[in-house]
Amino acid sequence: MTQKFDCRSAFSEALCALAEDDSRIVAVANDSIGSSNLKAFRSRFPDRLVNVGIAEQNMVGVSAGLANGGLIPFVCGASCFLTGRALEQIKADLGYSRHNVKLCGMSSGVAYGELGPTHHSIEDLAWTRAIANMTVIVPADPAETASAVRFAAAFDGPVFLRLSRMPVPAVHPQDYNFQPGKAVELRTGEDITLIANGTMVCRALDAAEALQERGVRAAVLNMPTVRPIDRDAIVLAARRGPIVTVEEHTTIGGLGGAVAEVVVQTAPVRMRILGVPAEFAPTGSAEFLMEHFGLTPRHIRDAALTLMA
Repeated sequence: MTQKFDCRSAFSEALCALAEDDSRIVAVANDSIGSSNLKAFRSRFPDRLVNVGIAEQNMVGVSAGLANGGLIPFVCGASCFLTGRALEQIKADLGYSRHNVKLCGMSSGVAYGELGPTHHSIEDLAWTRAIANMTVIVPADPAETASAVRFAAAFDGPVFLRLSRMPVPAVHPQDYNFQPGKAVELRTGEDITLIANGTMVCRALDAAEALQERGVRAAVLNMPTVRPIDRDAIVLAARRGPIVTVEEHTTIGGLGGAVAEVVVQTAPVRMRILGVPAEFAPTGSAEFLMEHFGLTPRHIRDAALTLMA
């Protein structure tokens, strides 16, 4: 059985290592020390953790003030509340003001499945990628998570890191180096391209294996940066053939929308956007919701075959 990992652990380890070498790094949380995997950070750097309580708007405002004072805040909280409750502050205090704050949206997508629509975070990419000056990143595995955290700490400007609590297998080597705005081709193919990020990358790879059994050679692109998007990689894929995008997000305004914007302006080609349709996701386990919305290797394979028919 393939080993799977919680990317929040990679996030925590990378953040602690960075904080060891850079006293400017601080963590800000909304009473989410445990779910954000900040216990190790609190233990090692108790004076550099600010817990504002369940007050997300204040959390973002405080982080902007800390950044204005020369610190590098990593703001951690459930993505549904961090982005939904504090969107105005994210827009005005971070995007417009260009404050050097790193938003870490934890347990994104449908990972909180049993807690229902209030806890599903399926709109966060659409919201954050629409904000000017915001870099939006969705890591696919522990190596990419750790590398993206290191990039965010070194980058001067607001960043949104979308992190899941659902375990995923490694798709990159340990020495992988995240490049902002660059896609990673994990599998070559000439017939169709599967573009995914986050928890969907491993599923896209499994779908490509299943397509190979049908004689279809599918390329798989990991698109970790939703803003800025890798336009060159998308155009190359579109000129090669049809595209299927897969995301743990609503089909409106997320990865699929970002890819489609490039395709329609540069190299129109048939596309299929897989994700949560324009509706509130029901209550149920993450596994149930993945199956319900067709976000499994089997469904991805079938969508690709239908698109090519």
